[in-house]
Amino acid sequence: MPRSAPRTARRRRPRAPRSRPASAALAWEAHTNAEFAAHDVDATMRTMTARPHNLHLPTLAGGATRAEIRAFYTDHFIPHLPDDIRLDLLSRTVTPDRVVDEFILEFTHDRVMDFIFPGIAPTGRPVSLPTVAIVGVKDGRIDFEHIYWDQASALRQIGKLDAPGLPVVGAEASERLRRLLRPRRHRARRVR
Repeated sequence: MPRSAPRTARRRRPRAPRSRPASAALAWEAHTNAEFAAHDVDATMRTMTARPHNLHLPTLAGGATRAEIRAFYTDHFIPHLPDDIRLDLLSRTVTPDRVVDEFILEFTHDRVMDFIFPGIAPTGRPVSLPTVAIVGVKDGRIDFEHIYWDQASALRQIGKLDAPGLPVVGAEASERLRRLLRPRRHRARRVR
């Protein structure tokens, strides 16, 4: 019987590291804690990739480079967060490279917040906004943030949009979501 040639060991190519869903959520939580709890621009930037972008869609606030994002966090975001700001997590979807959070952002408009209300002086009014953040995660760091809310609702709540006859609601949207999700809700995350 002829002998077959000896088998050579197959070499496996090293696989690129992949984020696991849990690590994507942990990266996002570290990022939001650096922003909302620690109020630390440097710590926030350390949670991000080398080439991130950040975009608040209703106002186009944010940045397309690290330098722009650092300037945004330093000059427009972190020092302008109200003391009573809260994020009430309603739902979270996690994949290896993405986190999608649905939450209610609540605060008192007691300071300039041009990332939400560009050019509008503080009104002292309470705001409750259903918000969605779509977050890309790469190698355990935040690669992008796309953040959405209903700007008409935000403006109505601070008295800048009187909309008789228009289908614009205010804090009622947050109240309705909470009421609908209350029996099913397993966990809420509050920052601060």
